[in-house]
Order: sequence, then C-alpha cells, then structure tokens
Amino acid sequence: MHSVSIVTLAGGRPEHLCNLVLGIAQQSQLPVELIVGVMQDAPYVLPDAPFPIRQMPVEGGTLPLAAARNAAARAATGDVLVFLDMDCIPAPGLVADYAAALQELDGLLMGEVMYLPGGATAGGLDFDGFARVAVRHSDRRGPPPQGIERCEDYRCFWSLNFAMRRDRFLATGGFDERYAGYGGEDTDFGKGLDGLGVPIAWLKGGLAYHQYHPHHMPPVHHLDSVVRNAQLFETKWGYRTMGHWLHAFRLMGLIDDAPGRPIRILRRPGPDDLALTGQQSDQPYANTARVIRLLEQRQAAAAPISA
Repeated sequence: MHSVSIVTLAGGRPEHLCNLVLGIAQQSQLPVELIVGVMQDAPYVLPDAPFPIRQMPVEGGTLPLAAARNAAARAATGDVLVFLDMDCIPAPGLVADYAAALQELDGLLMGEVMYLPGGATAGGLDFDGFARVAVRHSDRRGPPPQGIERCEDYRCFWSLNFAMRRDRFLATGGFDERYAGYGGEDTDFGKGLDGLGVPIAWLKGGLAYHQYHPHHMPPVHHLDSVVRNAQLFETKWGYRTMGHWLHAFRLMGLIDDAPGRPIRILRRPGPDDLALTGQQSDQPYANTARVIRLLEQRQAAAAPISA
C-alpha cells in the first residue's frame, strides 16, 4: 500500500484546520504526515495527532496557492500526495481510498466533496450526522457509481480534494507559479496534464466534507486576481479561463472583457455586489449559476421591447 502525505494550505479559520486534523486522525489508513502551508503570520495551535504535522511558512504575498502547493509537494515524503482544502474534513476512508485507487490509475484522481450547513460541526465530528445533512454542489458533477471514471474535460479539475503519486506530480512540473491570488491555477494545471497525456479521473470515494464559511461566488472579492490570472491563461493557451466568472462580472458592470484586447476593470465591487454574491447562512455553498440566472433575468427585464 502506498504511503500518503496530506497537503493543505491555510490562512485564518483555525477551527476549520483543527477539524481537518481531527478528521485525519480518524483515518483507517493514517498518513505519514500532514504538511500545512501557512499563509498567515503565526503558525497554528493544532490538536495532538497520531502523525507528524509540519507547518511551512509560505512567502509571496496574498494567496500564493500555486507556489505553496509546489513547495509542500517537494517537502513531502509519502509516495502519494493528497491535496485537501483546509475547510475539508476527510471521511475515515479517504486516505485508504486514494492509496488503493492510485495503484489502479497513475494519474490525477478527484474524490467526492459534500457540503455541510452552518453549525454542522458544533458538536464535534459526527460522520453519520454529516452524511444526513451534507449536500452536493449543484454546479459540480457527482462521482461515478463505483470505482474510477476517466474525465475527458480537463476543465473539470478542481483542486479542493485530489491526489496524485508524488513522483508523477513532480514530473509534471507542478502548478505554474506565475499564477498569484485566487483563480485559474488549477485549470491551468489540468490543461497541462491534458497536454502531457496524464489521465484525470473521478473517484467513487475519497470523500471529504466541506465546512461552512461565508464566501462569494462569483468571487467579486478576488476581482483583480481573477482578471489577472484569466489574462495570464490567455497568454499561455490562447483563450481565457474562468469564463463563467468573467461573464458574471460583465453582467454586473465590473469589467469590459471584449475579445481581442486586455480585460478592463470598470469599477470596484460595492455593497450591492457583495450582497448579491454572498453566501447566506442557510446555504451550504455559494453558487455562481444562481447569480448569473438572476443577472440575466434582470438584463432581460431591462431590455427595450422591440416594435
């Protein structure tokens, strides 16, 4: 059985990271380590765990996600790298599921993610309770009925919960560190894997529960980095990524993203934009598709009626 290193990147939300550690401690196959890329000034105070935890300070400004993942991968010692978002609590079989599946397919595997409502972790980690209240993201497809299913569209790659063999990850060159801030680096990585012929696949298993936290979708609070990274992707691959977010920003009047010229930011997001895109306390996740539907309905209602 493969040895497994778990990698996460963390800034703020200490209770969420503690729950991640507690979830890893309940794994049927323990990892050889947890590596935390710390994107804040001070290290975290974490619970005792039956595996080593290494906290690595991450330099490079706000949300250097690509560089931090690469640095953690280079430092890891396990045969397999499991990348988990800090807001995820792994179900007890996650590590074993990935270790077994990567003996069948030497590529990138994406595990399941279910979303918890606010307050779901107040009584501690209750996986039976999580299963009763968690929901799947309506904008993301579910896992296959069983086993492994190849994904033929690299744009489906999602960095929230995935795994690769460490040697395979390092051989790809990792994430492009020119991407800084939020958005685009995972799609770029998926595009690169596609070009290298590295398979991307969905896994039935590798389940993680995403903990509630306020968020915005589309991510108007990351407007600058989304615009910058979309243009970097276009420079590299010939077209822009994050098109659904750019479409929403355009409908909101935040940007001019006409083809053939650089994207222009027309104004900064205001209170109304934040209210429109913000995740409500009764919503397990924020939803870009919902916002786009509302914006398109408003646009249609405001359009003049032709004679």
